[in-house]
Amino acid sequence: MSTVSIAISSAEAKRPRRSPFGRLCRDPQAIVSGSILIVLAILGALAPLIATNGPNDATLSLINAPIGTEGYPLGGDSSGRDIYSRLLFSLGTSFQSALIGTGVALLVGVSAGLIGGYLSNRVRSGTDWLFNLVMTFPGLLVLILLMPVTRGDFRVTMVLFGIIISPTIYRIVRNQVVSVKHELFVDAARVSGLSNLRILTRHVLFVIRGPIIIAAAFLANSAIGAQSGLAFLGLGSTDVPSFGAMIAAAFINLYTYPLQLLWPSLALGLITASLVLLGNSLRDALEGARPKASKAGAAARSIQKAQGIASSKGGSGTSSSLLSIENLAVAYPAGSELVEVVHDVSLRVEAGEIVGLVGESGSGKTQTAFSVLGVLPPEAIITSGRILLEGRDIVGLPAAELNRLRGRTIAYIPQEPMSNLVPTSTVGAQLVAGLRATTPLGKKEAKERILGLLRRVGIVDPDRVFSSYPHQISGGMAQRALIAGAVASRPKLLIADEPTTALDVTVQAEILDLLRDLQQTLDMGVLIVTHNFGVVADLCDRVLVMNHGRIVEEGNAHELFASPKDEYTRQLLDSILDETTVRSDPPRERSFVSSEQGKA
Repeated sequence: MSTVSIAISSAEAKRPRRSPFGRLCRDPQAIVSGSILIVLAILGALAPLIATNGPNDATLSLINAPIGTEGYPLGGDSSGRDIYSRLLFSLGTSFQSALIGTGVALLVGVSAGLIGGYLSNRVRSGTDWLFNLVMTFPGLLVLILLMPVTRGDFRVTMVLFGIIISPTIYRIVRNQVVSVKHELFVDAARVSGLSNLRILTRHVLFVIRGPIIIAAAFLANSAIGAQSGLAFLGLGSTDVPSFGAMIAAAFINLYTYPLQLLWPSLALGLITASLVLLGNSLRDALEGARPKASKAGAAARSIQKAQGIASSKGGSGTSSSLLSIENLAVAYPAGSELVEVVHDVSLRVEAGEIVGLVGESGSGKTQTAFSVLGVLPPEAIITSGRILLEGRDIVGLPAAELNRLRGRTIAYIPQEPMSNLVPTSTVGAQLVAGLRATTPLGKKEAKERILGLLRRVGIVDPDRVFSSYPHQISGGMAQRALIAGAVASRPKLLIADEPTTALDVTVQAEILDLLRDLQQTLDMGVLIVTHNFGVVADLCDRVLVMNHGRIVEEGNAHELFASPKDEYTRQLLDSILDETTVRSDPPRERSFVSSEQGKA
């Protein structure tokens, strides 16, 4: 590891971590608005104890009583009721309305948004149609028409209101999920064997919670406004104190006793303004949860938009190899036609063998690996071929069946380690969650195994890395942690996709030594997807070269380096630079100057 990386990691380790709550406590806006809401909520909850009178108790002699009247500190209204007491009880009504309306909207909208955004396009079309239908109903008019059904109970009315406004949350959540599910850390979680429910609740929902919180603040305001508006119109129970009912009564005396309108309006405005300000502060505290994509990550996400794999008519078959791919073809729709990106690919990986799949970017090697993992985009179609894992054809297996294989029989090491770790959870929590999803280990045993593996992969201080967030460790440590997580459940097949691309040269060598040591110890079969012939020369027993979606050459690693047969393989080998190679400036016809040209 470089000196700069060590220095940065040490500085980050010493820097105190600030949780979202800690950032909120340092935000003056959050402190002021939150304090106001807490005080008002406490006053509303304690209204029966601290109010001087009942909310509906009327004294005819105190009609329109002035401020400071004994027993009526804020005066009396046009019916002789205590304005101060009604304000306190109206606070409780408003906060109950906000909790019920917003809670129902979140429960319905978030649940449907997660399902509709994450699952198939058909499910999304169904949920879109349902919530579009709900949006066509005029909300307040529906509530007014249903007053005979609710019998004026504002709590039942708020439940209905929550359902009516749930499309707002649904659309936010659905759009966020559609975007987030393309991220590399979601694919990494899926490949590690986590269930869809756990991925949605522990990974996706944590990342998108910021927009939901700010939307919830506005929905709480809408619920309070709807309840107050209905009460202002005289709809609902007259026994329930409400700011809307107080404002309606104050309008009668607007020109003679204007202060009667001031108190409920001021309290209602204070609540709504505080909710909006607190929502903005919460959003700011939770921002930055989503990992920022590098150029390579953006290119990877354009390939892997979601999970999906087409059905194949191939039989189960038998194979003595750990992994056997037979005549695989993958195509994508382009208008009315299908365009193949992988053509008739066949390869095998034996137990205890390391096989390299080499080619330039766009050669189809990652598409081949994703076919084995079952994380091809939904529009991708496997038009022919079989993928046999321990003799079982896994093409077209349901997601539940694939999940039982991922993390147990087959594991995955992604490229760009920092993009494959969830930024909102500690490294240890993520590794333990993946291990417990694929093994019957308890939390304590899983933690002990992960700590032992972190030591095994060369992390000097595993306890610190275990409790650190991804941004607090270096790229080399993150890659080692992902390797530890991948081998934690002792898989039989390990797929490593450019495992050293994002690392400096010194760390690359350490990671390759680590992979070789773990492979020999666990007797795993390993398929390494790479464009780096240095990785191939250092690790692989056999090599397959891919060009334009086809295998153009296969052979023993030493033989292939000594005497390549295909012209494309020779061009790749000629592109390897050594200490005697000189690049032309500016570049001529070829992007690379071969070592032979450099020597010349």
